[in-house]
Amino acid sequence: QMQLVESGGGLVQPGGSLTLSCVASGFVLDHSAAGWFRQAPGKEREGVACISSPSRSTYYDDSVEGRFNISRDNAKNTIYLQMTNLEPEDSAVYFCAADWRYTGEGRTTVESLCTTAGFGTWGQGTPVTVSS
Repeated sequence: QMQLVESGGGLVQPGGSLTLSCVASGFVLDHSAAGWFRQAPGKEREGVACISSPSRSTYYDDSVEGRFNISRDNAKNTIYLQMTNLEPEDSAVYFCAADWRYTGEGRTTVESLCTTAGFGTWGQGTPVTVSS
C-alpha cells in the first residue's frame, strides 16, 4: 500500500523556521515527482513547492519563493520542506504528495503537477501555525 506520512509541523513565531518531513512507504520516491501543498481554513488547497526526479528541478509558488526550500533524500525515501522567515499567512495544514507515474521532467512538468495538484498519493497533513 502506497503511503505518505508527514511530520514536523507545530507552532512557531513570525520570522521563525520549521522543517517538514514526508516519508514514503510502499513505493520508491526515487523516480517520482513530489510536492508540498497547504490548505488554510476556508481556502482551497494550493501548491507550495514541488520537485522532479532525477534532476531535482523545482517549482515554488510566488508567495514562498526565497523563503521555502524543497529537497529530497532518496536513500531515506523522504521529501523535506524547509520553511524560513515564516509569516502568519503561512499558517495551514501542509500536505505531502507524490506520484510514481510522473517524474515531473516529461510532458507533465513539475510546475503543472504543482499548480493542478495532479498527484495521485497524498499524506494526511501536518498543521503549521505561525503566531506570536
